[in-house]
Amino acid sequence: MFEDFATERVRLAESDIFVRHGGDGPAILLLHGHPRTSATWHRVAPQLVSRGYTVVCPDLRGYGQSRGPAFTADHAGYTKRAMAADMAAVMHTLGHTRFALAGHDRGSYVALRLTLDHPDLVSRVALMDCLPISEHLARISTDFATRWWHWFFFAQPETPERVINADPDAWYRGDPDTMGAENYAEFRSATRNPDVVRAMLEDYRAGILLDADHERADHRAGRRLRCPTLILWSLRDDLEQLYGDPLRIWRGWADDVRGHGIDSGHHMAEEAPEALADALLTFLR
Repeated sequence: MFEDFATERVRLAESDIFVRHGGDGPAILLLHGHPRTSATWHRVAPQLVSRGYTVVCPDLRGYGQSRGPAFTADHAGYTKRAMAADMAAVMHTLGHTRFALAGHDRGSYVALRLTLDHPDLVSRVALMDCLPISEHLARISTDFATRWWHWFFFAQPETPERVINADPDAWYRGDPDTMGAENYAEFRSATRNPDVVRAMLEDYRAGILLDADHERADHRAGRRLRCPTLILWSLRDDLEQLYGDPLRIWRGWADDVRGHGIDSGHHMAEEAPEALADALLTFLR
């Protein structure tokens, strides 16, 4: 994976971030979702590099090979605001003062926060398979609670760790043929690490509490995404089934929003890398 990419660790005040980066040209930062690592981009990143972009793929704090701060009762160390500050610092360390940004799943919440908190850094943003957390919570229905029950299970203290760590392979599953053997091996190593599992749960715990409050405060203050915004969603996942056209909701958050569905299951970077790369390259032009 990631032929000709460099790997390094960026040591920050609260975290230690593992990052892959390669290419030459305008920079784009790619942020993975749960329970993946930066390796999820292994079929997309080379396509962007071949078209003249510098591509940066970090593991979010606590995920994969990155490490975050000690866990606390308020979950503050795993807010999207803290993760976004990591990403801003990583890009600064790598010499990128302004860059494009794309995030999938949990990474999309970090990308949203990074764009809202540091608008001078982000030239354009692509958000995949997501709505703002506060928008999900404002629309809770029986259908949502049945499909997305894991949000509320992960928010419980202690029990999720005990359940998941009893058999992480069965919990997280994954398919090496679909994911690619090396990506699968990296994902499996991460999900067998109880510290990574706890950090991923802290991400969700911060999400429905602190992160949702941060988003509501943004809305009250009139903060929006001012840069061009691309919304992509997996047609074989359930975002459109739950809410109809996601662009309708995102227009309440962004000035310049466009997007479409991708014929894929949830992990589109692995399942539909060509279609995803084409969508990103068209947006980046």
